[in-house]
Amino acid sequence: MVLQVLDLVGIFVFGITGALVGVRKKLDVFGIQVLALVTGLGGGFIRDVLIGQTPPAALRDWRYLAVPIAAGLLTFFLHPGIGRVERLVNIFDAAGLALFCVTGARKAIEFGLSPISAALLGTISAIGGGVLRDVLSGRVPVVLRSEIYATPALLGAAIVVIASALEYHALWVPIAAAVVCFAIRLVAIRRGWNAPLPSPGKR
Repeated sequence: MVLQVLDLVGIFVFGITGALVGVRKKLDVFGIQVLALVTGLGGGFIRDVLIGQTPPAALRDWRYLAVPIAAGLLTFFLHPGIGRVERLVNIFDAAGLALFCVTGARKAIEFGLSPISAALLGTISAIGGGVLRDVLSGRVPVVLRSEIYATPALLGAAIVVIASALEYHALWVPIAAAVVCFAIRLVAIRRGWNAPLPSPGKR
């Protein structure tokens, strides 16, 4: 039950990021809803297909479709001024990243994946929706830029996996993992932390 609630919250906040990108790109209500759905459900679709849970949860439970649709409509009618959209996208994207790295890792563990595989799947779950959103909206995916993006998700998933391997199942563990991921991502944005780039080399 806790995993499902976290999953739905993650879908909602990612749905908002997709809708906000649609607002910034001046898409119509249909385009905004498409981005909300793709962003909210993309990571979960990839996760469920990779672990063999088909059809994916989003196609078996109406709530998984209703949540991103609600997020898209809410954003369409209540979005703030365009000048503030990018900041909100970053905040909600960090929240979605944090929630999905936790739920992805926990679901992988429940399906019997090894610790390393579970951590990788948690990371893929977290970044998948954002990658699809950016591709559809004509942006270079954040994970392919020099920004610190996938690393916080991998760290959050690793915390969940390590705790599970040690058979420590306290409720605060996934919460702490999500907070760590969220905090690192926001600090990276604020301070402009980037992953290493290749040296220019000699001509």
